[in-house]
Amino acid sequence: MTNNSAFEIVVIGAGHAGCEAGLAAARLGMKTAVFCTDLESVAMMPCNPSIGGTGKGHLVREVDALGGEMGVNIDKTFIQSKMLNTSKGPAVHSLRAQADKHRYHDEMLKTLRSQHNLELIETEVVDVLTDGEGTVCGVLTSDGTEYNSKAVIVCTGTFLAGRIFIGDEVKESGPDGLSPATTLAENLRAKGFPMRRFKTGTPARMTAESLNYEAMKEQTGDERIVPFSFLNEDKEYEMDQISCWLSYTNEDTHRIIMDNIEKSAMYSGNIVGVGPRYCPSIEDKVSRFRDRKRHQLFVEPEGLDTDLMYIQGMSSSLPRDVQKAFYSTIPGLENAEIVKPAYAIEYDCIDPMSLKASLENKEVPGLFCAGQFNGSSGYEEAAAQGLIAGINAVCKIKGKSPFVLRRDQAYIGVLIDDLVTKGTNEPYRIMTSRAEYRLLLRQDNADRRLTEIGREYGLVTDERYERYCKKKDKVDAEVERLRSKRIDISTFRAFLERCGEPQAETASNQTFAEMLARPGVSYEALAEIDDDRPELGLNEKIEVEVILKYDGYIKKQINEVEKLQNLENKCLSEGLDYNSIGGLRLEARQKLSEIRPRTVGQASRISGVSPADINVLLVFLEKMRREEKE
Repeated sequence: MTNNSAFEIVVIGAGHAGCEAGLAAARLGMKTAVFCTDLESVAMMPCNPSIGGTGKGHLVREVDALGGEMGVNIDKTFIQSKMLNTSKGPAVHSLRAQADKHRYHDEMLKTLRSQHNLELIETEVVDVLTDGEGTVCGVLTSDGTEYNSKAVIVCTGTFLAGRIFIGDEVKESGPDGLSPATTLAENLRAKGFPMRRFKTGTPARMTAESLNYEAMKEQTGDERIVPFSFLNEDKEYEMDQISCWLSYTNEDTHRIIMDNIEKSAMYSGNIVGVGPRYCPSIEDKVSRFRDRKRHQLFVEPEGLDTDLMYIQGMSSSLPRDVQKAFYSTIPGLENAEIVKPAYAIEYDCIDPMSLKASLENKEVPGLFCAGQFNGSSGYEEAAAQGLIAGINAVCKIKGKSPFVLRRDQAYIGVLIDDLVTKGTNEPYRIMTSRAEYRLLLRQDNADRRLTEIGREYGLVTDERYERYCKKKDKVDAEVERLRSKRIDISTFRAFLERCGEPQAETASNQTFAEMLARPGVSYEALAEIDDDRPELGLNEKIEVEVILKYDGYIKKQINEVEKLQNLENKCLSEGLDYNSIGGLRLEARQKLSEIRPRTVGQASRISGVSPADINVLLVFLEKMRREEKE
């Protein structure tokens, strides 16, 4: 057995979590190693080759605002861009970009290889090493080499004891046919980590030339491209976007699926892992929603230099011949040539309630966990956790307080708090409905919420910070100008008439901010009666409009946050003996002792802890405070 002690932080896995974790650690000055079993796994997209979407686009913007890489990388490699939910309010607007799968991988691989302090190593990690006190001290690889480190970040994705299912076919495999991490899974279980079994699915790949596009509805990208990264806000994209296509299943599709459903690995009992509720297989959709006559699916390209098309919305674990039969009933896919059949993949992950809010394991100091290993699903959720785990591994080594985002600060805060406080019995997916303060957590203001925090922790570059400060100053100045500038009532009424807005029932002159608060008045429209407005970029205009148009609602949510902040500011000692606190119910004592919340606010979100238990905690803390003062 050989020894190599060159690293301070080791990252296991180079998927979306591992890339962000490794880059964050290296950029913060730590000598970092990122291990992967195959270089092809770097930022791999084995499922849908896209970034963003509802809720997920918010995460990408937040990762970018903190100095992460995902937004920068998708801006280099997208082939179609679309803003979702534009008919709804700004809180749920979400950017989604179809990626060139291979270019996304290539560009991230270049980024890792060129990053100072980071070494990318292609070998299999088979064990996490601890010292005599139970603290992480490195990893062991399959060739018997020990790599010593001060922290380890586990980002194994779906590789851990991975098994692929296609009907009765069962294969020990990671995603996309790569080798699974079987020995590491066995060793983690042997060490007593609380593991569980989850599963996810991937649809078939078909050749582009075998499809009939006239039978499907074309889905084009937005005319004006909105980038993910705040560094690219002023960039003009001139490119021919690649189309995607919409089609639907039908009763013939559903009949074939139901006639063969017992052949699905999900229904035959072969799969024991729990699948994602919000991304079910096609057989699950047909079985659960029998009143539905059709289900939509999207035919999307995998990239510019490949002829493979991905069938989003139709993952399956049915046999190959059944897949061929039901795909052929779908308009546009009648003669589809299936290159890779759909499959389900089952894998090991950890119970996230065994982690702290910093994503450090509660029992093994220095061991951090991120991504699908924590029970989440999706590239974006993985990247967000990887970034936070990377930052916190550095904080641990430097003796700094953990970096923890609150639920009112970021979707990242919602994601991690949900995982470590509530846990999950299925692959967790972020959604806008999970955020109590989603009007505050818009994707357009992610830089305003998080860039200064990223700067404080050292990930935000001078260039990014200077751009952010200039934008913030311009937006703030324009908001103040519009709040103070007034227009006479006659001009105001004439303007409203041209806009088709109801006449204002007021005798006094209005401010431009008050005018903008009206539903049918936009910032652009005000230009015709505003002769001294400054030059602003499109994103600056959008932020000004949202701030003023939703001013009352935003203030209301800020007031709600301030009321609840009192509970978040009341810290709970990690070593607090909840069994000694009289008045706590037995279930509350058990849950609090297991999860060990950082604050009373986090304790209040634990299932099984009642408002009465929280009052008991508050009384106990007040008693402790008084005793300390005496």
